[in-house]
Amino acid sequence: MQTLDVALGERSYPIHIGASLLGDSALLAPFVGGRSVAIISNETVAPLYLPRVRESVQALGKQIVEVILPDGEAWKSAQSLERVYGALLAAQCDRHSTLLALGGGVIGDLAGFAAATYQRGVAFVQMPTTLLAQVDSSVGGKTAINHPLGKNMIGAFHQPRAVLADTTTLTTLPPREFAAGLAEIVKHALICDVAHLAELEAAQSAVVARDAATLARIIAHSCRIKADVVRRDERETLGIRALLNLGHTFGHAIETELGYGVMLHGEAVAVGCVLAAELSAELGHITAAEAERVRRLLAAFGLPTTLPPRPAARLIEHMQRDKKNADGIITLVLLKRLGEAYLERSVTAARLHDFLERHGARSDAARHHDRSPT
Repeated sequence: MQTLDVALGERSYPIHIGASLLGDSALLAPFVGGRSVAIISNETVAPLYLPRVRESVQALGKQIVEVILPDGEAWKSAQSLERVYGALLAAQCDRHSTLLALGGGVIGDLAGFAAATYQRGVAFVQMPTTLLAQVDSSVGGKTAINHPLGKNMIGAFHQPRAVLADTTTLTTLPPREFAAGLAEIVKHALICDVAHLAELEAAQSAVVARDAATLARIIAHSCRIKADVVRRDERETLGIRALLNLGHTFGHAIETELGYGVMLHGEAVAVGCVLAAELSAELGHITAAEAERVRRLLAAFGLPTTLPPRPAARLIEHMQRDKKNADGIITLVLLKRLGEAYLERSVTAARLHDFLERHGARSDAARHHDRSPT
C-alpha cells in the first residue's frame, strides 16, 4: 500500500492506494466516528463490493445504513440527494455519523455533497471504485450534483476524512470506464508534467493491459499532482486549481448538450483536451504536431477525440455558464506548452463559435433541426 497526504492543515487527510483495502476494518477505523455509518453506493458497484465493506464496518460495531442508487451520471441529481437525506433522517443519523462513498465519481460527488449539507456537515470517506475517481474526483473535496442547465452547478467544498483507493476494483471495470479514467491521468500530465506524458506514451501497452504495477505507479503519480494543486489552492481562488479543468469547459458543454450519461465524463474530457490542444496550437503556443501528439495518446487509450456534431451555438451557451467565467467572459484552460497550462480569457464567443464549427460542430443553420439536448 502507498500512502500520500493531502496537506490542508486541520483538514489534511491520507490517500491510501493498494489492493484489497475495502475489507480492511483496521485501515477504516480511524476515520469512522459516531454510532452510525451510511454506505452510499449504486446498483452496479454494490453487488461487487458492498458485502466486504459491510463486514468491515460491522467489525467496528457500527449501525449501518445502506443507500443504493441507480447507476449513471443522470442520477447525480437532486432526486438522488433527497433519497440519501431521507435514509439518513429515517435512521436518525446525527452529526457524528460518517458517510462512506462506495463507487465512482457520481457516487463520490453526490455522497460528498450530502455529507457537506446534512445537519450542516458530517464526515465522509471516499472509497473510489473507478480509475477516474481514484485519480481525480475523490481527491480535493469538490462535491456536487448536476442541474439540467449545467454540470456540477450545485455543490460545496467538503474534504473527506480519507481516500481508500482499492486497485483490485479496477479489474472489474468495463473498457469504457477504464479508458475514461485514463483521460484524467493524461490531463494531469498535460497540465504540469511533460515527463509523465512521455512515461504514459512509453507505457501504453502496459496501461491498456491493466498491468498492476504500472497502474499503481501512475495512479499514485496523478494523485500527487492533484494533491499538490489542491494544497496550493484548495477553494480555487488563486487560479491554480482551475488549471485542473483542462478539457472540462469543452467537456462539460458536450456532456450537458448530449444529455448526462450519453458520453462518459472522461470521454468528454478527452475530446475537450484535444480541442484545448488544437486551440492552443491555433493561438501559437504549441505546434500542430504537439496537438496531434495529445490526440494520438488519447486515441491509443481507447478514448474519443472528435467533437460530436452538435450546434456550435448550443455548446457556446453551455460554456457561458461555466463556473470559471467572470463578468460574462468565457475562461478556458489552454496550454502554453505541453506540461504547462494557463487560463485564457481573450478568446471571444465568436471565435470559439468559428473554432467549434471548423472542428466538427454543426452550424447555426442546423440548429432548428435539433432543439433537444438528448
